[in-house]
Amino acid sequence: MESVIAHVIDIRGLSLAFERDGRRTEVLRGLDLAIPRGAFVAIVGASGVGKSTLLRVLIGLAKASAGKVAVSTTSAARQPVALVFQDSRLLPWRRVVDNVSFGLEGSGVSRADRRARALEALGIVGLADLANRWPHQLSGGQRQRVALARALAVEPEVLLMDEPFSALDAISRESLQDEVTRIWQVTGKTILFVTHDIEEATYLADRVVVLAGAPGRAVADHAIDAPRPRRRGDAAGAEIVADVRRHLGGARGPAH
Repeated sequence: MESVIAHVIDIRGLSLAFERDGRRTEVLRGLDLAIPRGAFVAIVGASGVGKSTLLRVLIGLAKASAGKVAVSTTSAARQPVALVFQDSRLLPWRRVVDNVSFGLEGSGVSRADRRARALEALGIVGLADLANRWPHQLSGGQRQRVALARALAVEPEVLLMDEPFSALDAISRESLQDEVTRIWQVTGKTILFVTHDIEEATYLADRVVVLAGAPGRAVADHAIDAPRPRRRGDAAGAEIVADVRRHLGGARGPAH
């Protein structure tokens, strides 16, 4: 019983395949993954290996062909998972605060409480003073912060992040990496972070899981015990970066 409670995500033998044009394509096969509550885990792998598909299964947008997927919540009133996409997907006709509160609509939360929770989430990401702006008035990094606030506003047990910084410039990306680390430390959320960038994974996470092959499988699982705050390019993660590259066929930097 203790192990069930300790792991907020418990995946056993997950496989997923789909039919297209009469052909069967297997995306994931026999994936096992257990993530403790409050952990920061990064998933790395080449394009098409099934990283984003895994997140879609966890949020209910895709159905596993075999295996078991369990997300254990601590309160029935909280949403199990929320997903932050690569692009912000903000509604251009809604102000920032209304974009953040969008996920709460239809949930039985009053309009006043929706706004209060949206403002609280914007405060967490440092954008409370931009609540009444329109999306087109924001920078790319600010739009991703709004998307992150929208996910936090529904008070998820697990925050899923699907390459959320890959479209940003280097300065914005590094700033948001630090922001996500701070939010994780403040909120205690469980974070599952998908990225192509090996250095990003080792800088952010306390554990890096490598997916490789066709169909995708977990081929390596590294714990990162480097102290925080971390420095980019720290030697503590260099050995893990090298090992991940070996598993991905010698890819340098981002695992494309």
